[in-house]
Amino acid sequence: MGRFRRAHLVPVPRVASLDELNAVIADRMAADDDRRIGRRAATVGEAFAAEWAWLRPLPEVGFDPARELAARVDAKARVCVLQSWYSVPARLARRRVQVRLGAHALEVLHGGTVVAAHPRSLHKGSQDLVLDHYLEVLTRKPGALPGSTTLAQARAAGVFTGRHDAFWAAARRAHGDGAGTRALIEVLLAHRHLPAQHVLAGIDAALKAGSTDPALVAIEARRLADTPACPVVPITRAAGHDPRPAPTLAGYDSLLDHGAIATVVPIGARP
Repeated sequence: MGRFRRAHLVPVPRVASLDELNAVIADRMAADDDRRIGRRAATVGEAFAAEWAWLRPLPEVGFDPARELAARVDAKARVCVLQSWYSVPARLARRRVQVRLGAHALEVLHGGTVVAAHPRSLHKGSQDLVLDHYLEVLTRKPGALPGSTTLAQARAAGVFTGRHDAFWAAARRAHGDGAGTRALIEVLLAHRHLPAQHVLAGIDAALKAGSTDPALVAIEARRLADTPACPVVPITRAAGHDPRPAPTLAGYDSLLDHGAIATVVPIGARP
């Protein structure tokens, strides 16, 4: 509730992300609410609560503070923004793109469409690489995957899990390093259009069946991702006896005119 002071950054916090830095500042501001300035009776938090009613409401339309930049993608499918490198899909190598740089995140756009999104880096010279951006290249050069920085970052982020590693190891034993890695890449490509938990379940099902066929992983993942049919509601109680009498057609007889004699006129004859 209290206001920010420079003392909140002394000593300078050591954090790994902007979110962690904001959490540290919020904790220090909350602790500062109990402080009294000089001999004032009210604390910082109480004084701020009294002033809160005088503040104007926030505007209805939000203000976007993102900085608009232009960049050129290098041969390694990266853009350099304020001396930090961020990956984009490999198909955009050597092309011009637009960048929206915010306080917490960075977006890369091509043709008006967002093609990549990254948390904003805190360190100059850093590389933020997404494994999915390089899958088409790795299909042609599978030997580049094992020692790549991209794979190391994917493991650290939890995107590339132990279940992926288990499938990769089994595929390499069955088909060799190159073909086994290509099988893994086909599984990773399935993450683009199927939920991650279903792809991982498909990996488990394929390994349980003793197979490393990416098609089997995709089939199982699609089966899990399909919308289930409407559930069958079991009938646990029989219908009760209806006390009403059975319907009859006797009432229709009152509509008949028993005194009238119907006259049949042949077709085409005049009466």
